[in-house]
Amino acid sequence: MNKKLGALALVGASAVVLAGCAGGGGAAAPSEAATGDLTVWLVGTDTPQTARDYLKETFEEENDGWTLTIEEKTWADVSDTYEAALSSNDAPDVVEVGNTQAIGFADKGLFLDISDMEDALGGDDLLPGLVEAGTYDDSLWAAPYYAGGRVVFYTPQIVGDTLPATLEEYVEKGAELTTTTVSGIYAPGRDWYNALPYVWANGGEIAVQDGDEWDAQFGSPESVKGLEMLQDVYENATVAPVDGNERLGNIAFCAGEVGFLSTPAWAEGNLTGAWPWGDEAAGEEVSNGCPDTYAKDLGAFALPGLEEGETAPIFAGGSNVAIAFKSDAQTKAKAALEIMLSTGYQELLAEQGLVPGIISAASALPDTDSAKAQAEALANSKFTPASPNWGEVEAALIIPDALVRIAQGEDVQTVADELDTQIEDILNK
Repeated sequence: MNKKLGALALVGASAVVLAGCAGGGGAAAPSEAATGDLTVWLVGTDTPQTARDYLKETFEEENDGWTLTIEEKTWADVSDTYEAALSSNDAPDVVEVGNTQAIGFADKGLFLDISDMEDALGGDDLLPGLVEAGTYDDSLWAAPYYAGGRVVFYTPQIVGDTLPATLEEYVEKGAELTTTTVSGIYAPGRDWYNALPYVWANGGEIAVQDGDEWDAQFGSPESVKGLEMLQDVYENATVAPVDGNERLGNIAFCAGEVGFLSTPAWAEGNLTGAWPWGDEAAGEEVSNGCPDTYAKDLGAFALPGLEEGETAPIFAGGSNVAIAFKSDAQTKAKAALEIMLSTGYQELLAEQGLVPGIISAASALPDTDSAKAQAEALANSKFTPASPNWGEVEAALIIPDALVRIAQGEDVQTVADELDTQIEDILNK
């Protein structure tokens, strides 16, 4: 099987840059029952309730005798339990996966080849970068779902009216704002997505391919310079938990404990209260948005780069949706997938600030500072290495672990060199 992966692709009006991946095998679909229950796995809270309701109601209306059940998973589930579930005889039917993860599942033959329905899903209207993320060996295995990028939220009540014009000024301003209870920049140690821009802005890389081998680059002079800038943030510009992730950043922001919050643009709804956030059953604090004092003046900008007028490269995130190869209702799963790529459904994603998987639905994106900042940020975005083993790097948590060590004050070069060895061991096995 040809394992040459797709390269970076520029995405239409939103200028989203993503990368290619994915592969697998297929066979004739099993016979299907006349009635039944279709299971769809969605990850996290990104998909709004309006879209979930639309999917369930439309599917059940169009498929008499069938019900559709949506189960919400976590990104940890994708790394830890998806493979076993997709390999079992009780596999879900349709699953959402991150665009950096699709290649690993498809390469193991866990997804159904959906090339025959690419036109029905949108054809040329599909977001090119996410098509690349679901394409392998000239076949489509995972359809575009949505894309998104991180922007920096702030409120003048905390940071004032003067915004940083460069990344260095951003770090300096963050340090000025930081007290024993306020993080000028919310930067928990395990938040590796928000760490990457420091590396990329300074000319560093995660890993580059040299022939058939991957050469990890965190220990390069450029990457180390970026990681040292990040260590400055950890030591002087944040009081976020050293061993924490970004998940509680919006609650800290609404409590007046954060100056600059770099988070996906769609999180604006969490901050304004349009989309309450937090799983009380899981022991999380529930946020109904920021007080009006903060929410009414909420602002957003693209993370600045090293030079004034530039943006720092950000991670281009997103999701794809796929049909499980072992689904016992592949025909009905295809029907659900068509609904998820329909204009009605995709516009509901866009209304929440997610860059939709079909280009035509982008007209439903809100005309807000955060949406404009996201488009600007995504115009200078990058991606993780396009290797079928990259998902294993994420699952091993070696990058977050290394960042925690840096946040704790360890020597950056030593940590980076050890991380490179770990990454190469996985990518080149």
